[in-house]
Amino acid sequence: MNKLLFTFLSAFTLLACNTTDDDDQIPAENLYFPPSTGTVWETKTAYELNWNEDQIQPLLDFLEEKHSKSFIILVDGKIVMENYFGSHTASSPWYWASAGKTLTSTAVGIAQQQGLLDIDNPVSDYLGAGWTSLTSAQENQITVKHLLTMTSGLDDAANGDCTTPQCLEYLAPAGTRWAYDNVYVVLQNVVAAASGQTWENYFNANIKNKIGMTGLWTQLDGLSVYYSTTRSMARFGLLALASGNWNGQQVIPQAFFDDATHTSQNINKSYGYLWWINGEQSYHLPQTQAEFLGSLVPSGPSDMFMALGKNDQKIYVIPSKRMVVVRMGEAADDSNWALSGFDEALWVKINAVIN
Repeated sequence: MNKLLFTFLSAFTLLACNTTDDDDQIPAENLYFPPSTGTVWETKTAYELNWNEDQIQPLLDFLEEKHSKSFIILVDGKIVMENYFGSHTASSPWYWASAGKTLTSTAVGIAQQQGLLDIDNPVSDYLGAGWTSLTSAQENQITVKHLLTMTSGLDDAANGDCTTPQCLEYLAPAGTRWAYDNVYVVLQNVVAAASGQTWENYFNANIKNKIGMTGLWTQLDGLSVYYSTTRSMARFGLLALASGNWNGQQVIPQAFFDDATHTSQNINKSYGYLWWINGEQSYHLPQTQAEFLGSLVPSGPSDMFMALGKNDQKIYVIPSKRMVVVRMGEAADDSNWALSGFDEALWVKINAVIN
């Protein structure tokens, strides 16, 4: 082969291998990670990114109108927008609600990597018999993975936020029905039992402290809910953007994270391991068994995956744009479980800025 042609082809192959598409991991060395302590966090400007700067103020006006408390956009790990509304500040904590389900999922994956549990094992292997009101045969069908994927078969209408055995009633065989349910919080007990630590101590040592988050777990309406600053939420989003790697340290097992952020079962194609997934052909919503055709957030990037919480707590992770978007606040419109019309409306406004 001609030497010049060989050199050209070699360079082309190297370039192709280094090109990031929607499904590729972003190498951690190509991202900025803020120091674990202090307030230093590098920035980029909208001008550097060639964004439509005249559309920034309409976006901020919309966020304020929709009862937001804070909003951050990261690109390559660096802050491009960071805005607070009303009396809320960079040091103010706010609740993650169900966006914090992804923290629980992450801890499960780490515990499995450490050999403390296996997500294919029954929950009763870790909590013992009688953690539900089911028969032994029914209860033993429910694996850790069923809780991660919202397919436990437990009656979501019967238990509400209650996770004591008398509230956890049988409705369908495990794995045959997807239902958005707060029984996922039992996973925190599984991790605690498997590790021999309290849930909070395990979480702090294996996630919070490793990426410099602040915050704490609080009991709210019978559930364990995480409160933190907006920047701490953004840190977790950055960890997700880097596929579980923080500045060269693989905090979340790569294979588990890939599974967690892709379709996890064949009922709700837009749900992973407590993560929501955009760009699929259909989806289910909380509190209904109906299937809806199309993508969860049509205006959002097709490779986006999301941590979504009650009353519009949001982490959007977009690998193709090397971007993380965080929103905290009151419900934009009406009270909601996780998804709402605000997701679509917000992405229309964001697109006007970034495209």
